Amino acid sequence: MTYDALIPVIRRLALEAGDKIMEIYNSDDFDVKVKSDSSPVTEADEAADALISAGLREAFPDTLLVTEEQAASHSEKGDTFLIVDPLDGTKEFINRRGDFTVNIALVENGVPTRGVVYAPAKGRMFYTQADGQSVEETGALDKVQVGDVGSISVSKPNNSALMIVASKSHRDQATEDYINKYQVKDSKSAGSSLKFCLVATGEADLYPRVGRTMEWDTAAGHAVLAGAGGKVVRFDDHSPLTYGKDGYANPFFIAYAPGVDLKEA
Repeated sequence: MTYDALIPVIRRLALEAGDKIMEIYNSDDFDVKVKSDSSPVTEADEAADALISAGLREAFPDTLLVTEEQAASHSEKGDTFLIVDPLDGTKEFINRRGDFTVNIALVENGVPTRGVVYAPAKGRMFYTQADGQSVEETGALDKVQVGDVGSISVSKPNNSALMIVASKSHRDQATEDYINKYQVKDSKSAGSSLKFCLVATGEADLYPRVGRTMEWDTAAGHAVLAGAGGKVVRFDDHSPLTYGKDGYANPFFIAYAPGVDLKEA
């Protein structure tokens, strides 16, 4: 697998999955089930997962695939793997709030090196190019023909007036307590991996996550942020957030633009 081969495939699959998701999102009704961990799953999650998984397995049959909706993949291990959350922000989807994304990433030796984040209800598409630079694509978002792309980069933070983004569905007192350690100009809420992308574009300086996430929730956003000059570190000791951990579970973390004076947990 080369990056030149990978990027067009994950871009196209994200767009195709987005179409499938929006078809269900715009229908009169859709089924919602509850998984064993009490999280919701919809027919859109499952349809998008089937489409993306088939496409990745056809294009890259020799690369390990880990996906949220296929529990058997969660016990697989490898130095290099593709990791997918076909519909991140299921609660946003169910409540028809629009802040949900399709996430596909490549992890190499613990690091998410390439990825795509597509928010179909918002028409926003972010991905790393083959050279590692992150871009936002605008325009028609055609499956084959790439439209206008603009390089994105993190902000130059003003530590006396920071822009914070935090989870819409999981914003608790612990999160507020941590945010209160900073001098904040403005704070906004967003769902799904869009929070990483808002830091990547400079729309926010800091995204702290004091709550449970899995690697498929974060890998694509992490890759996009890294390709825009940003960083993601563990909440407890500020060491880099790594991937391929047991069960693909994340510790708490902080995503930020370098230049933010990080506070201790």
